[in-house]
Parts: sequence; structure tokens; C-alpha cells
Amino acid sequence: MRKIMLIIILAVNICPETTLAEAVYSPERMELDLRSIQDQYGLDVQTIGQTEKGKHIKAVKLGTGKKAILLVGSHHGREWLSSKILMAMLADYAAAYRAGKPIGGYPSELLNQVSIWFIPMLNPDGVSIQQGDLSSLNMLEKTSIWKMNRYSMNWSRWKANAKGIDLNRQYPAGWKEVMSHEKKPSYQFYKGKQPIQAAEVKALVTFTKEIDPLIAVSYHTSGREIFWHYQNKRDNMARDYGIAKKTAELTGYELTFPEKNAVGSGFTDWFITEFNRPGMTIELSYLVDETHPPMSVFPEEWERNRNVGIMLVKEAGLLHNNLKILHNNTKE
Repeated sequence: MRKIMLIIILAVNICPETTLAEAVYSPERMELDLRSIQDQYGLDVQTIGQTEKGKHIKAVKLGTGKKAILLVGSHHGREWLSSKILMAMLADYAAAYRAGKPIGGYPSELLNQVSIWFIPMLNPDGVSIQQGDLSSLNMLEKTSIWKMNRYSMNWSRWKANAKGIDLNRQYPAGWKEVMSHEKKPSYQFYKGKQPIQAAEVKALVTFTKEIDPLIAVSYHTSGREIFWHYQNKRDNMARDYGIAKKTAELTGYELTFPEKNAVGSGFTDWFITEFNRPGMTIELSYLVDETHPPMSVFPEEWERNRNVGIMLVKEAGLLHNNLKILHNNTKE
């Protein structure tokens, strides 16, 4: 056994780490962009937790509204296009908000009532691994993730965090019911020993409860689909469908209706059931297999999603007003 382990360790350290030759959006690039935007516009940037490897998970607030919506990117390592989309949205909206200019035909002053919280990259460890950057890992950790990757040096399919847990299978809603052939840490689909086990998910759950968003969106890739339904209460169906339909009309994405016996464990599933408010999973890009969409798809996906955030701000304001009216009527 020791000889086998020695061979594996030697192989990992002899084989060069494969870095993607094409353009990518890395955690380091995101940090530089975030620092630039923060310096330019003086935004509220918070560290909401740390990854399994100790990287900071950043959240950025845009607007002065006490109520908020939440936009999250890169639950999965190979889905970093979602981070680039959210960073583009943050920069675009911040510039318009400071100048007092409209955002996609919507008044930027809407952000004075409802702010946007951006978490551009929930899983920077997984993104780094997926891009072939193993520099933060020691020798034994490299050996471990190589095993999780089926002893392949093709990191581009990596979906999990640095511990081999699929973060979007970590939420309590439907966790027990989710079936997977992965019973131990893997590059994808392993749901963990228990819900909210991964450090990244713990951080997001805690933060979501703190800010109590009116609407939450989790950006993923790929397939150009919108998932919006998971055990939504009957009284909320028309409301939630209406917001999802407006998002579909803006993006041109397909509005997906779930199977009757669909199981959850994703962030959107948890948010809908925990808060009884609209939640969506938005899948960017045309369908790709076990890898990331190419950077060449970014311009089109950005145009499709440019106005999603501000539209949801407006919808959240209407939702908040309706909730206040309902609350007042209940008191009477």
C-alpha cells in the first residue's frame, strides 16, 4: 500500500499541472476587478466566510436600500462564467448608480429602496482547481484531488470544492432524498455526509439569513434554462411564476417546469422553502458537457442578462410593498 501511495504522489508531482490555454476568469482576476470597483465607487465589500482552503468569500452591496436581493455565482468550479457575468453587472450598475443614470431603462434610484448583494464567486477553490491551478494545495492534497478526479489530469471538468463536495447538493431542502452514485468525495455530484457540511455553504446560509433577501438567484452554467419551482406554496405560485417569466423574457432562456417528483438540495430549493419567496437558478450559455463554456460566449450571455438584476430590484420593491399590505391587513 505504501508503494502504491508513493507512486501516486510521485506521479502527481512529476506530471505538470494542466492550466487551461484559453482565456478564463480566475479568482485572482476577480479579486483585482473587485478591488478596482471598490476603490472607484466606495462599495461595501464584506468577507462572509472562508473556503475549505482559507480563501475569502466576498459579498458586495450595491445601493442604500435596507431591503435587498441576492445574486450568487460559481457554486461549481467549472461555472466561473457566472462570476464574470455578475462582476460585469456590478461594474455596469455601480457606474450608472453613481451617475444617476438609468440602468436598462429602469431608474437607478430603485437601488435606494432595494439593494443588490453580489456574491460573485462562492467556490474559488473549485474554480482554481478547474483551471489547473493547484498552487494552494500541498502534496497530499494534490494526491487526494487527483484521486477524486479519477486519476485524470483533465481538471476542466472539476465541479466540486477542494474537499470534493458538490456545493449545490448541500442544502437541507430535499437533501435526504437526493440519490447519487457518488458515495465519497469526487470531482462532481458528491452531496457530503450531511447538509451544510461544506465551509462555503455554511457561509452562504448564514449570510442569507442575515440579509433576509426578498429574491435570490443562483447563477450556473449551462443550458440557457431557468429553474424557479421547488415546493412553492400554492399562494405564491402565480407571484413566483410571474417573476420567473419576466426573467425568461429578458434573457430568452427556457422557463423550466419541474417534474412532479423532483428532489432538491440546491440553494434555490432551500431559499424557496426556507423564506417562502421567489428564488431562481439561471443557467447561462448553450449546453456544454463536463466543462466550462468558452469565454467567447460571454458577450451574448452578458447582453441576455444585463438587465436581470435591476428588473429583479423593481420586482422586489413591489413584493415588499405587497408583503407590507398583507401584514397590515393581518394586524387589522
